[in-house]
Amino acid sequence: MGQRFVKSLEIIKNWVNPVFTRDYWQNLTEYLGIGRRRREAPVEDIDALAEFISTRASHVAQASLYGYLRTRAGTRFPQMFENPDLLTSINIAKWHVWLACVSDLCVYSGQHLAQSDPFDAGRVAAVLPDALRRVLDDAGEPDEAGPDFAAARDKVMQRIDACDWLRERDDDTVFGASPEALYYWAPIAEELKENDEPIVKNSVRYRWIEVRRSVRRLYDPEALARSFDQDEA
Repeated sequence: MGQRFVKSLEIIKNWVNPVFTRDYWQNLTEYLGIGRRRREAPVEDIDALAEFISTRASHVAQASLYGYLRTRAGTRFPQMFENPDLLTSINIAKWHVWLACVSDLCVYSGQHLAQSDPFDAGRVAAVLPDALRRVLDDAGEPDEAGPDFAAARDKVMQRIDACDWLRERDDDTVFGASPEALYYWAPIAEELKENDEPIVKNSVRYRWIEVRRSVRRLYDPEALARSFDQDEA
């Protein structure tokens, strides 16, 4: 890995919001093959579910956004973070892509649980909005996210509230908001985006493959159901 890319990572690490840095940097180094893979804990309660959704959404959002910017900027990638106007646009993009990733992963998580005993659609309809609220409350409404962030948060809640949890699918078809968000919000010239659209959107879908595997491997539906029932009691 070149010194320039390592420098770029350090520049980014110095200014990203703490909601992204909690587990993101270890996830990123593991993804790039330059760190020791840690043992992943099972998802057994609502707090762990919210943590999983937030951190995996952060990983996909930042790997996708920074990967696209680095590809387009080339050797000028570190300089992008020295331009105040461009940095403002990158920050806005970062938050909106993350929010779209949270939305997609919530839907996938809910549909996975709805097909698992002892969950049913009614229980999922209570658990997933609860987990989503914890994720969004933890993030708050950062000023750097721009004026449209609050409305975007509301749309995510509306999507989850209206979701049909019984639709049986276990593929990337539910991951539609995140590719669209990256394509829309990435601060890249429109004439370049038009040529990039299929590749950019598919790159986001590709990053969800490992996350989907982690959902199937780490989620413990029985423990999650017990945790939820105890909270409700």
